[in-house]
Amino acid sequence: MTGAEIAIRSVQHYMYCPHRWGLLEIGRAWAENIFVTKANLMHERVHDPDRHYTVRGRKVFTSVPVYNDLDVYDLYGVTDCLELTEDSQGVSVDGSRTAYNICIVEYKPTMPKKKDYHEEDLMQVFAQKICVDYVFGSDCDAVLYYADVKKRVTLPVKENFAEYDQKLKQMLAEMRDCLKKGKIPEIPKGQKCGGCSMRDLCMPSVKKRKAFRAELEEIGKMEV
Repeated sequence: MTGAEIAIRSVQHYMYCPHRWGLLEIGRAWAENIFVTKANLMHERVHDPDRHYTVRGRKVFTSVPVYNDLDVYDLYGVTDCLELTEDSQGVSVDGSRTAYNICIVEYKPTMPKKKDYHEEDLMQVFAQKICVDYVFGSDCDAVLYYADVKKRVTLPVKENFAEYDQKLKQMLAEMRDCLKKGKIPEIPKGQKCGGCSMRDLCMPSVKKRKAFRAELEEIGKMEV
């Protein structure tokens, strides 16, 4: 282990915006908006220890802790959901003779309008795969489930494994370098910040800065 373990969720944060990730992990800032609230409600429903059940022949487990402590990864986290389907080519997960194919199911509140998935969500799930496969000795599949359209989208985590693996390792190295130096990355050029929950903390608008300055001036005029 490197001594600098990284949470799986941080991979998604870093890909979405390295600067935002830095504010969260290094600056310890946080803000919440409607997008974050919806996602939190979805995850609270999914991450229920009592929601272990069987449906359509599949065993379903929620809130499964996973990790990979190889130095090149050193990741940990909790999966939304693991679905196990009997498969003679699969792996045993409970010590029995029954073998299963494992599929990661990551829940998202809304589906992107112009594509099947966001790249940062794919890489978050790929990081989960790296951990699930390490713990169970599997080669698991992965899907995103979008609550708003009740649709599953299969992710190409097996087909493009080498590409995503290289990308993940590079990101983890960059993240650890920032953590070691205590340096918050710059805002990426062309970053779209409209839906970000930390927009006002990260880059307050000129209008808000002027309003704040005016408020300070008014306070300065008050008689004590």
